[in-house]
Amino acid sequence: MDIEQIKAVKQRLSVAPKYDPDAAPVIDVLGIQKLLPHRPPFLMIDRITEIEDDAITGIKTIGINEFYFRGHFPTEPVVPGVLLIEAMAQLGGILILKGVDEPERYSTYFAKIDGVKFRRKVVPGDVVTFKMVITQPLEHSLVSMRGKAWVGNSVACEGDMVAQVIKNK
Repeated sequence: MDIEQIKAVKQRLSVAPKYDPDAAPVIDVLGIQKLLPHRPPFLMIDRITEIEDDAITGIKTIGINEFYFRGHFPTEPVVPGVLLIEAMAQLGGILILKGVDEPERYSTYFAKIDGVKFRRKVVPGDVVTFKMVITQPLEHSLVSMRGKAWVGNSVACEGDMVAQVIKNK
């Protein structure tokens, strides 16, 4: 990626996407389950609110009954940062697979995570908006993305990821 492309991606991720809870999702949780192998309690995206050729936006509403709050931490529940990264990866997986013929025959896996920063805690009651933008298109089974997670207008997490697309057996 050249400097101008990096600036363009950063610009696209500079403002939190606006979430309208009254708007119908582009893909609801049942549709997400048709695209990803993940299932509760490890399905980390509730709805897709926008899909473009090279970007996707999704939502996760954090409830107090999430499985990880029993141990992280019982007296001060906080979403583990790795699960925010996992949510971004799941969202990116949907974006990648929508551009593949017969997406049900493929899975996406982390190949690399880089430059991750956690900016604020995510706690029960928060609605997290995630956005992933492709920075390097799918080539030789690898694709690069940059993502951010917001609670309201505050950045909760951001980072770069490389995913590998593998044909299922």
